Amino acid sequence: MNNPTISLHGIFPPIPTPFDARGDIATQKLVENIERWNEYDLSGYVVLGSNGEVGHLSVEEKLRVWKAARQAIPSDKLMIAGSGNESTRHTIALTCQAAEAGADAALLVTPHYYDGAMKADNLIRHYQAVADAVPIPVMLYTVPKFTHVDIDAATITRLAEHPNIAGIKDTSGNMPKLADTVRRTGSDFKVLAGSAGFLLAGLTLGAVGGILALSNVAPDKCLEIYRLFQAGQLDDAAKLQRRMIPVNAAITARFGIAGLKAALDMLGYYGGPVRSPLMNITDGEREALRDVLVEGGVL
Repeated sequence: MNNPTISLHGIFPPIPTPFDARGDIATQKLVENIERWNEYDLSGYVVLGSNGEVGHLSVEEKLRVWKAARQAIPSDKLMIAGSGNESTRHTIALTCQAAEAGADAALLVTPHYYDGAMKADNLIRHYQAVADAVPIPVMLYTVPKFTHVDIDAATITRLAEHPNIAGIKDTSGNMPKLADTVRRTGSDFKVLAGSAGFLLAGLTLGAVGGILALSNVAPDKCLEIYRLFQAGQLDDAAKLQRRMIPVNAAITARFGIAGLKAALDMLGYYGGPVRSPLMNITDGEREALRDVLVEGGVL
């Protein structure tokens, strides 16, 4: 269906946006974090996805983050910009700006403010219009936990026919739907697992990699699951997958972005504070998080 110009195989961290004590973007800390992640065989980075607190940044701040990140990301690693917006018009404009800042592809969350109106035809019209208008490949992004809007396999299949729609990050955890998406769309359209909690399951069903919050704090573990799967060592991959489930849950559903940033601080990266109305984790939560990281072999 597609003739993609990028490879979406592998592991991609959706990196957090670092803020200083005043709440301003800590650009140098962003660069330092990326330089450390560059030591791993990651395929690239999602810059300003959900973990990047994208909804808390102005357009000017988004451009600053993308430009700083691009300077630190080597040319052989992709920069995927989270440039989705509520309106098609604004999504096109922001995605073009992301491309000018050096993005290789755009990750576009489903419009969701008017969630009840986001039927298949609305989503198809939106994504096709953006894909027609922007100079970089587009990836669909379905995260119903946050948006209450999901893209079903039939709609994904129709969108996959567009030559500039390269793949999807699916965080739904709906494995039958993921498998059906792979079956319907063929090998040119790439499906990526949207959570490390089902990375191995997704790979087994045809996903080509993952965009994983866990790969910020445990890139080696996520890459090892991916490597073991590719090597056919499924028992070892499953054992490591099971060990990572509590760690992944701690930095996503349990403690959220604040927990992810606290984990980065513990590991010698810069996590720093979240932006209000999010709140940093408490001392008690921090100790509980530390215990999970130690038990999982991450810390």
